[in-house]
Amino acid sequence: MGLYPYFYPVESSDGTEVVMEGRRRIMVGSNNYLGLTHDPRLIEASEAATRKYGTACTGSRFLNGNTDLHELLEEELAKLVGKEAALVFPTGFQTNLGVIATLVGPGDAVFIDKLDHASIVDGAVQSGGHIERFRHGDLAHLEAKLAYRAGLAKLVIVDGVFSMEGDLADVPGLVELCKAYGARLAVDDAHGVGVFGVNGGGVSEHFGVTDGVDLIVGTFSKSLASIGGFVAGDASVISYLRHTARNVIFSAAIPASACAAALTAVEIIRTEPERRARLWSNARRMKKELTALGFDTLTSESPIVPVVVGTMVRTFRFWRELFDAGVFTNPVIAPAVPENSCRIRTSYMATHTDEQLDEVLEVFARCGRAAGLI
Repeated sequence: MGLYPYFYPVESSDGTEVVMEGRRRIMVGSNNYLGLTHDPRLIEASEAATRKYGTACTGSRFLNGNTDLHELLEEELAKLVGKEAALVFPTGFQTNLGVIATLVGPGDAVFIDKLDHASIVDGAVQSGGHIERFRHGDLAHLEAKLAYRAGLAKLVIVDGVFSMEGDLADVPGLVELCKAYGARLAVDDAHGVGVFGVNGGGVSEHFGVTDGVDLIVGTFSKSLASIGGFVAGDASVISYLRHTARNVIFSAAIPASACAAALTAVEIIRTEPERRARLWSNARRMKKELTALGFDTLTSESPIVPVVVGTMVRTFRFWRELFDAGVFTNPVIAPAVPENSCRIRTSYMATHTDEQLDEVLEVFARCGRAAGLI
């Protein structure tokens, strides 16, 4: 049908705009929330680290792949999210796999939100523990499951920001529930670190409950504009993971250049709160104006603003119309979302200009009317 929307090659990019099929398109399908992927400071730091350490570590952190930049980055990440220590993994996906499969075992129970990321689901499966899925954001349903597994060691893990809906986990409610039932709480804040909180520490900082969250998981592939992942928590737990997580011991370390870029991003997050303020100004504007046009944007509370379309084919057609009009978005279909709730996922950056956002809104309005969505 000419509607296949995936694996489109980017021919060039400046962050907010890309060239695909030889044409300029405004990028509103990226997780580059702070717009740092093309920041000269990150590029220079990455280049300098490559010249000093080479292009790869060629081994695991456990053996020959550990550098002083890895350890410095862990110290800075722990400070950013308000924890004692942190451990860097090869990717964010690998972080969730390693943390859950290492800390949960047969005879334990892991509790996951129905809309948790696939890496959490896979980690729970690999752990061999009892898996309890609760309805999205339904703490009463979670409480019933916690009570049912009262005699077991328990880990509750949720997304801080749900990546296809844009809404937030009720972290304060989860903290209280976990305390009441003797469960440990982990928050995968891949989309929250650098975006939420006074200091960019994420959703737990945003709600003021960092001390009540046992583990905070993050990734470098979004606000930190690099590649890798991390978990932060009590020093004793991080030390245990460092020596037992198979994803650390048996996987090559990220290159020093990736560490240098992420380190620079952490410093920018710490010293340039105005960048975060600009991101929020853009995100709130787009949520408000897309909703005012008549689109269903669900209950998004983040720079992720979904536009619900309906069926898969109708979503692909709408994606193609936007694409041909010069706007790149992400079409999301089952099983990532319910079959009758396929959607266009948009996300915004601190570096989007008002003129670019004006153009995106004009295209959405024109294509939305033509498609009968508004």
